[in-house]
Amino acid sequence: MIVGIVAIAKNLAIGKDGKLPWHYSADLKHFKGTTMGQALVVGSNTYRSIGKPLPGRLNIVLSRSAQIDTADNLIFLRSEKEALDVAKYLSCDLFVIGGAKTYAEFAKHIDAWIVSRVPVEVDDADVFMPSAFLDGFDSVEKREIGEGLVVETFRR
Repeated sequence: MIVGIVAIAKNLAIGKDGKLPWHYSADLKHFKGTTMGQALVVGSNTYRSIGKPLPGRLNIVLSRSAQIDTADNLIFLRSEKEALDVAKYLSCDLFVIGGAKTYAEFAKHIDAWIVSRVPVEVDDADVFMPSAFLDGFDSVEKREIGEGLVVETFRR
């Protein structure tokens, strides 16, 4: 299954200056617990903002330029198509973790969304999710995870 996972502010903000515009331990713990042992696909800018492969997960970075980073759990691919081809051979889910361009590229392939609703508005954010990104999806679960955060799962 291909799953989009995102934390969004009330105004659909997801980024500011190449980083998350907030820090919530509950959301980081939820993200780690949900994605551990899975495969992640991430755009190169978001990967650079994280700074390293996330442990315990296969990290697939989309990049059109040559890469020299190496790690046992890291591969670089050039396109969404290559990532989807690799996903066919995985024995786990593929989580699309951002950024905005990567979410847009995978939108038509995403089977489910896991959305952490952050209880703030980020007025000076510079990256947003499109307002219609959940069109065609139904809410199947909603739960509070602490710190005022609500996580909602959607499926097609």
